[in-house]
Amino acid sequence: MSIVKINVLTVPEEQRETLEKRFAARVGAVENSDGFEWFELLRPVEGTDTYLVYTRWRSEEDFQNWMSGQGQAAHRGGGGGATEGGERPKPAASGATLWSFEVVQQAAPGRSGPATE
Repeated sequence: MSIVKINVLTVPEEQRETLEKRFAARVGAVENSDGFEWFELLRPVEGTDTYLVYTRWRSEEDFQNWMSGQGQAAHRGGGGGATEGGERPKPAASGATLWSFEVVQQAAPGRSGPATE
């Protein structure tokens, strides 16, 4: 059964462009990881300063393996985000929370109904 991890980021309006550029610079940082299934960066459109970072994984173990390896480096600033002096850049988000879910139903276009896992 797949799992979903949603990183809930509070991002002040003046830091939105910075956050989006940092994610764009890290393209490929997660996509080739074992067990990785899906990624989306969701920008708020009204009434909130909360971004959602949606990732889907084959298993909790696959997510934990990524977090203890490549994910740890990316979250420390190892994804190409260091400044010229080698210092870690200031975080664009002022807060973060991680939500975890199991996928119990899914649907896709062209299917006759929701599939269960």
